[in-house]
Amino acid sequence: MLKTTILLADAQYLVRVGLRCILAKHPDFEVVGEVANEEDLAAALQVLHPDVVILDYDGPDNFSRDSINTILAHSPAPKILIISEDRDKNAIFKVLESGVQSFLTKTCDEQEIADAVRAAVKGDKFFCTRIVDILLEKSFGKADSCAPTPLSPREIEIVQLVAKGYIAKEIADLLHLSTHTVYTHRKNIMKKLQLQTPSELMLYALNNGILELN
Repeated sequence: MLKTTILLADAQYLVRVGLRCILAKHPDFEVVGEVANEEDLAAALQVLHPDVVILDYDGPDNFSRDSINTILAHSPAPKILIISEDRDKNAIFKVLESGVQSFLTKTCDEQEIADAVRAAVKGDKFFCTRIVDILLEKSFGKADSCAPTPLSPREIEIVQLVAKGYIAKEIADLLHLSTHTVYTHRKNIMKKLQLQTPSELMLYALNNGILELN
């Protein structure tokens, strides 16, 4: 089995130990190293060439948002999964805009961490609920866009339900459609919007104000 190699970059020893133990339960992961500061991070990247770096950039005197640039400047650049308790919304947006596609908080569970690593490897976006909530606030704080959506009313309904976490069978029951019809709609939606993953579809819903809040 080809394993995903992972470098842990966190100032807190207990967090690194906890992540190592969690990731060791998954046979497709291999933690190849851990570092506690940016100087060691740069050196480890040169030697280990990990597939993924799990980083908490919010460690005073250890890591910072510049640590992300250090990782992205490495060739080949590893994927980055942020696991941080940073509560500064502006800082989080700057991190996401810098090229980070996966972001969790330290309240996330084992399955979310494993799923986020696998998504990062594939280049998919992965955000935990708290980060999605922040994105949602940002989206609805913007002026409404005048650009028309390329989706039909039925497709918009399906996007809203997918973004809320409903599976195809549940959507079919709610809209009185067959499951096959729902899958067809989803395929057409992804093709129209040139998206690849459900996470990207959720962001589309947020950014275009079509995710209804109940």
